[in-house]
Order: sequence, then structure tokens, then C-alpha cells
Amino acid sequence: MQAPLPQDPMMLFSFINMKLRDEYPSLEELCEDMGLDQEQLKEQLLKAGFEYNAQANKFW
Repeated sequence: MQAPLPQDPMMLFSFINMKLRDEYPSLEELCEDMGLDQEQLKEQLLKAGFEYNAQANKFW
């Protein structure tokens, strides 16, 4: 069973970028593997001011 995602936007941003950097070649693969809704995650981080860049494979 997987631990819940951080609720704080800055912690979530950091956590997701760490996973993308260290474990997943794309946001799609991360979401599929972790059972996350990709659009919901992108929207949640966008509300905090972070946008996903597929070329860089990170939020910024």
C-alpha cells in the first residue's frame, strides 16, 4: 500500500518532481503506476503555480 500524497502544494511539487527525476520517464507513467489521475494532479499543481513541462519531465 502506498503512502498518501503530500497535501501541502510545495511538498507535493517537490515529491512529484523527485519521483519524475529518479523513477519515471514521464508524468503519464508516474500517474499510471501510482494510480493517480494525471489531469487532476496537473490541475492541483497548476493552482499552486506549477506547470508540467514534458520535455524537461518536471513541474516548474
